Amino acid sequence: MNPRLPHLADSPTGLPSLRGWVRPSLTAALFLILTACGSGGDSATDSQAVSSSPAPESVAATPAPTTEVTPPTAEVTPPAPPAPPAPPVEPEPTGPGRLETVTPLGTVTTAAIQAALASVQDRIPPLPLLYDVDNYRLVYATTDMQGREVLVSGLLSVPRKAAGARSPLLAYQHGTIFFDAEAPSNHAVAEEPPVILASLGYIVMSADYIGYGASKGVQHPYLRASASASAVIDLLTATRTWRQRTGVADNGQLFLTGYSEGGYVTMATHRALQTTQNPHLAGLVATVPGGGPYDVQATLDGLLRLVRDEYPLLVAVIQPGVLRHLGSTTRRLVRNALLSQLVPDGSDIEFDMAILDHYLADDEAALDRESNLDDWAPAAPVALFHGQEDRTVPYASAVNTLNAMRALGAPQVDLQDCPAVPSSHIGCVPSFVAYMVTRLNAYARDR
Repeated sequence: MNPRLPHLADSPTGLPSLRGWVRPSLTAALFLILTACGSGGDSATDSQAVSSSPAPESVAATPAPTTEVTPPTAEVTPPAPPAPPAPPVEPEPTGPGRLETVTPLGTVTTAAIQAALASVQDRIPPLPLLYDVDNYRLVYATTDMQGREVLVSGLLSVPRKAAGARSPLLAYQHGTIFFDAEAPSNHAVAEEPPVILASLGYIVMSADYIGYGASKGVQHPYLRASASASAVIDLLTATRTWRQRTGVADNGQLFLTGYSEGGYVTMATHRALQTTQNPHLAGLVATVPGGGPYDVQATLDGLLRLVRDEYPLLVAVIQPGVLRHLGSTTRRLVRNALLSQLVPDGSDIEFDMAILDHYLADDEAALDRESNLDDWAPAAPVALFHGQEDRTVPYASAVNTLNAMRALGAPQVDLQDCPAVPSSHIGCVPSFVAYMVTRLNAYARDR
């Protein structure tokens, strides 16, 4: 599960302004009201009627008083609406989410991003890039699977807008990478997906995850939901601290997206926000995960079919549900074969592969407890995307997740089939990018 997302398409939309209709109507109404008040309404007509009647003989007739009406000489401008209240300042955490250090990584210009995208413009729609992007490496505290504190890092990419301008927040989760140099905060270059998304107007946060960046050497908790989600949620908190310190404004909207393992981490984050009622949940608008192994059991079943193709003489014994009966030699062979499907030789990242041990022990309860993500009903919209010909992460992972969530009462979950030919895991990445940006832009404001 190792796609590096190529680069993202934008399809901006706009609504006709109502300002040209509202102001003249309001001005005319104010003019009529002020004119009526200045003339005393109908009292001027009554005064003229009295002054035209003959005066009594014993009283000298006197002219009726005249009230001069001065029409407005300038357009009356209604008072501006009050500015929205400033968001409350949240206390800076001392545990998970604590911001340790911020390191500027430089600015990437729109021209540099456009040049980097030139080589893939035949596969994705043109990108109307809007902003130069300032990049920062944040080191912050999170927790591992045992609840122990770990210092990790992530990339923060901020569009260079006018002072005070607001932006939506976007947490982008990367796919599986095998070299630390490719972690987002080690790779803040023009072709990096968070940098491109920020140029489209989002404040983008991308966690390196445990095992990369500042935590290199610690085992990466591969497809283990709680630690995966914590790395993202704690980056949201650390970024909020940075925004409060620097005065960079967000607009209150939060989006989550990612592909492959990034899709899995995206879904794990959404679930953790909802099930813990985390304060960041209040801003969550929508989640767009693509090609993710949310149903880890189904994903490993698919990989096991690939292993059986390599070892046809062992087909009878390499079957889900009977793996716990394998002898030690066969178990080791199958584990190594599954691992080779997931992690190539030469990787400088240490992977925690507890999922393989649970799978080979036929321990479905452990996979449900620690890894599977199809057992809940999201309240915010979830837009799944998957290719039917995906052999890396079987299409069944998305279908099973869709069906389970709808059965639990989540009507805002839908599944978009990848239109690419072939609709393989890597082949669907450009189509996912276009789909993801379109879905996000349908909700996002202030870009």
